[in-house]
Amino acid sequence: MVTYDEIAGMIDHSLLKPTLTDQEIKEGCELAAKYRVASVCVRPSDVRLATEILKDTGVLVTTVIGFPHGTTTTAAKVAEANEAIDNGAVELDMVVNIGKLRSKNYDFVKSDIKAVTDTAHRRNVLIKVIFENCYLTEEEIIAACRICNEVGVDFVKTSTGYGTGGAEDKDIRIMRKYSDPKIQIKAAGGVRTLERAIEIRELGCTRFGCTATVGILERLK
Repeated sequence: MVTYDEIAGMIDHSLLKPTLTDQEIKEGCELAAKYRVASVCVRPSDVRLATEILKDTGVLVTTVIGFPHGTTTTAAKVAEANEAIDNGAVELDMVVNIGKLRSKNYDFVKSDIKAVTDTAHRRNVLIKVIFENCYLTEEEIIAACRICNEVGVDFVKTSTGYGTGGAEDKDIRIMRKYSDPKIQIKAAGGVRTLERAIEIRELGCTRFGCTATVGILERLK
């Protein structure tokens, strides 16, 4: 059995589609406040608006860095992180440089993640590192976990939700096995039902990205 608060506290309500209007962002933030989810994950240009709407609601503001491909330069990611924090974000979901990871250029990957992590932690902001597992081998997922252990990130995350696949059980198991116990796991992509939310929770996830928030939480109400 799970409670409403347990599942609501796992949800990062996702508002990342490029076509969303200001009004849709406002409505999405209000929905998140109504359902008392953990956070709203908005596009960088919407952080200030979301921060204003969610002030004093208890819902955190998350945004994405280097989204969705992870191929912007490290300096650009750091600048994006600083601006997001200035605008009110308290959690950052950063995309790993997928091509560099697949090239086994692990020094680059570590340096890239560390620069953004250090920037976030200096300002008391959490960092989640998105792997985009659908493009990675098991060896590459394990390597990414080990790099994140060395850097000291707060979360590792399965996917952007915009790749060819989402949160797969086999990948979550690998991430939980090879990540430091203090690093949490966020699932993204394909978590659309209460049953699936419970499944990924049992696999060790403590957060999941979600657009089906109403459908999942209304069942628990």
